[in-house]
Amino acid sequence: MDWQLFGLSFITVFLAEIGDKSQLAAIALGGSSKSPRAVFFGSIAALILASFIGVIAGGSIAQFLPARILKAIAAIGFASIALKLLWTNSEESESNS
Repeated sequence: MDWQLFGLSFITVFLAEIGDKSQLAAIALGGSSKSPRAVFFGSIAALILASFIGVIAGGSIAQFLPARILKAIAAIGFASIALKLLWTNSEESESNS
């Protein structure tokens, strides 16, 4: 096993999930449930399944497209989302003024 890749994957997913809507949902469910352990294991199972699907999809797509193109597509996607969020927030702040 490539431990450096394992650590990088762990840190990336961990940091991406902090404050995510799924974490907030788990907090709400855990606080209102009589079985927080069930919420914990359900959340773990969901994250594992979502990550598994992402890895399988990424591996399948990587067979058809070079890694460089995949990275470019991901970068464009993230940049597009960031610009949309910035644009939406700037419009909201202008309308509130």
